Amino acid sequence: MQLERIGPYRLVRELGAGGMGTVYLGLDERNGSKESAVKVLPASMAREPGFVARFTREIDAMRTVHGPNIVELRDAGEDAGTWYYAMEFVDGETLTERLVREKRLPWREVIDIAIQICKALKAAHNAGVIHRDLKPSNLLLGKDGVVKLTDFGVAQVFASGKLTATGGVIGTVEYMSPEQAQGKRATKQSDIYALGAVMYVMLTGRPPFTGKTALDIAQKHKYGQFDSPRRIVPEIPHWLDEIVCNCLQKKPEDRYPDAYVLQLRLQEIPKKLDLAQGTGSGSGQTTSGGRTFDFDGAAGDDVTQGDAVLNSDAPVGGTLMRDLIKGHLDRKTNMTPVERLLDNTWLLAGVLVLLVAVGLWWLQSRQKSPEQLFARGEELMQRPAGPAWEEARREAFEPLLALDRETWEPQVAPYLDQLAIYDLRKEFLSVRSLRADAPPKSDIERFLRRAWDQRRRGDLSEARTTLNALKTMAIGTPQSTSLLPVIDELLATIGPAEKEIEEHGRALLRLAVERARAYDAQELKPQARTIWQSIVELYGDDQSAASAVAEARAALSTGDEQTPSAKETSAAPDSRPEL
Repeated sequence: MQLERIGPYRLVRELGAGGMGTVYLGLDERNGSKESAVKVLPASMAREPGFVARFTREIDAMRTVHGPNIVELRDAGEDAGTWYYAMEFVDGETLTERLVREKRLPWREVIDIAIQICKALKAAHNAGVIHRDLKPSNLLLGKDGVVKLTDFGVAQVFASGKLTATGGVIGTVEYMSPEQAQGKRATKQSDIYALGAVMYVMLTGRPPFTGKTALDIAQKHKYGQFDSPRRIVPEIPHWLDEIVCNCLQKKPEDRYPDAYVLQLRLQEIPKKLDLAQGTGSGSGQTTSGGRTFDFDGAAGDDVTQGDAVLNSDAPVGGTLMRDLIKGHLDRKTNMTPVERLLDNTWLLAGVLVLLVAVGLWWLQSRQKSPEQLFARGEELMQRPAGPAWEEARREAFEPLLALDRETWEPQVAPYLDQLAIYDLRKEFLSVRSLRADAPPKSDIERFLRRAWDQRRRGDLSEARTTLNALKTMAIGTPQSTSLLPVIDELLATIGPAEKEIEEHGRALLRLAVERARAYDAQELKPQARTIWQSIVELYGDDQSAASAVAEARAALSTGDEQTPSAKETSAAPDSRPEL
């Protein structure tokens, strides 16, 4: 059943239908039945919040964008649960209908339509709106020759925070930019790509990419190559062919920066063709001896040879070649003495040779002799270990060995040994380098890491045992000799730590043993038993607390028997744990 009325509009006939509603020719009875195009969101869609959000977003975009090539929004509202908006009625047809009827359009008309689309995109982009769905069915061709851009249903409004999220693939696949096909955020260059695809289909009668499925076409947009329009329609000027190909570049930064720049490039093409036809100096065609020569084939069928021949009474005399020669001679005549001097090819070549020679001399003067390199390395190695040593290896010793290893290796070797020890120390004594998430590169690193972890946990005796065993294996092994200072340095860090633990670290254990003994002396067996059990649980695997653990286990094993009193134990000091 066709809708007859909505709001103040009487609906005359259906103009078209799409995924977001139906468009009717409506008469606004408030102002003398003025014609409007009324888009209606069906009630079934109005019950879905997502459709309503998209419909209202389209209304917001149309309210934001204004221009002679943008369809004007006149009214919007809701009538009994049905959403609608009214826009100006364009008496004409869509570009799709025109292409279905004529297959493809003359290139001059394509330029005219594309320039008007550029103006529409410039107005939208200046208002902060990306159309994202530019295609022939969204372009209205009025009978007066004016092109109007419509359907902002998937437009991206910069100011909107909730309706501009990336990650969704939005647009019509034949005219979709590669970044949209990947689900990325659309930009001004995305609309430029779509305009390139629209120009392509107007010129050739087919989109740049086709396929059996939408996914196939999207993949071609991302990775495929298209035939240039001029290969399909040879009479297209090469300037227009280049513009379309630039619009269809895969990377957004390789396309035109905005619609205004593209508009200027399009407007230049007729002027270039006019110059090529002989109405001014330019690139294209010229004549000689009654014959016409087409330099680059740019004019094609639009520039005939008869058009290119200049008659004696032509309004602007001269051809391209004559203008070029005349201009060159005039420039020569008006040159100053300095300009004539600089115009001498031999002089310029001599200056170039001189500059190259000076550059080579400067480079050679900066190069150091082997003796200077070695002296520089020695000076750097006298500084504290760190960046200076690394610079000595990189800037002095390695270049020196590359020049003459046989001569300099005996003198450089002691410093390289110091650097090897420095590297090992930096690698194995740094907590960062021994982090657990980095796999060990060798057995040496694995055992050093084990000793480091044991030291960090407080298992100092185990760490000393590991390091002494590793040192025993390294002694007498030429490949591991440089490792010995690193092991000794790690061992040196364990002694003070053990002493500190001996003095301060066992306070908790000592107090716990004394409390347990006191409870035993006072016949408070449950309290004493609890402490003895805690000592076993906490220090059972700690070799340095073995004596205290043995006493705790003995006390637990006696059950209710009397443990040694504090007085008895004080008389037998050898029975106290070694704390």
